[in-house]
Amino acid sequence: MGRPRESREPIPPLSTGRVVASHGRELKVTGSDGTRLSCRLHGRKLEAVCGDEVRYGHPTPGDAHATVYEILPRRRTLSRLTGLGRSEAVVANLTQLVAVAATIPAPDWFVIDRYLAGAAWAGVTALITFNKCELGVTPESAAELAGYAAIGYQVVRCSTRAEPGIGALVQHLAGQTSVLVGQSGTGKSSLLNALAPEARAITQEISVATEEGRHTTTHAALHVLASGGDLIDSPGVRDYAPPLPQVRDIGSGFLEIAAAAQGCKFQDCLHDTEPGCQVRREVEAGAIRRRRFDSYRHLVSVGREFDARFPERRRPPARVR
Repeated sequence: MGRPRESREPIPPLSTGRVVASHGRELKVTGSDGTRLSCRLHGRKLEAVCGDEVRYGHPTPGDAHATVYEILPRRRTLSRLTGLGRSEAVVANLTQLVAVAATIPAPDWFVIDRYLAGAAWAGVTALITFNKCELGVTPESAAELAGYAAIGYQVVRCSTRAEPGIGALVQHLAGQTSVLVGQSGTGKSSLLNALAPEARAITQEISVATEEGRHTTTHAALHVLASGGDLIDSPGVRDYAPPLPQVRDIGSGFLEIAAAAQGCKFQDCLHDTEPGCQVRREVEAGAIRRRRFDSYRHLVSVGREFDARFPERRRPPARVR
């Protein structure tokens, strides 16, 4: 990635743009002058995702479709885990992940933890949005939201049908390139339609342009919000499983565990049975919530299973300080 694919065909003069919609090998690209045009990928090996910055040109003057010859280096990439244990990019150049939960369906907080950890591993900001507030907030959910806020996460409550509305969420999206993730039924589509009313029309446009209307739910699209910021809608990350880093790095996805780990005796402490573990001390003292610690330990267990199934994931152990 970063260089045009070698070809015997002459490469035309290239312009720079951003992928604002993707549907397989068919793309919508917005040029630096704001022009929106249809593009195809050049060659079989080139792959692009929504949010990518690309270099494109017209191999045939007057052709309605341009051709993307190059994917520029990605600053941040949100990926998902494939069935083969590999990492697959689904959104590029993201700055914020919005984890959506609601009273109905009952939140799976362990899933929320994994979303938040995935954001940290990808180097993007994480925001927790509790939707459908018109249905009320259970004491358990209120306690969980307060716990996340105490750790340092931004938490907003919203509703597309009643108070408090979506004003607080709109403010947090301004100036960011965001994506909504969450369990099915939490109202992500309702939030998207409230934030970007043109979303349905763009979905239909992509369907018609690619002549694959039966696959309209597989597209990804970037919406420019009137209030500022961009919102990417990608089915690939709506309820995704982020790929796990090396086992010893899983704790970096938990803000409070990563902070406490600075006081552990060993640099590669997994907070299991190692002596001098500051994380376990803080769990026992109640400074770190046990449910969050259990969530971390579950991901460590999953990571070990992946290391056993995919030995190529392993790397030499870190030195002990």
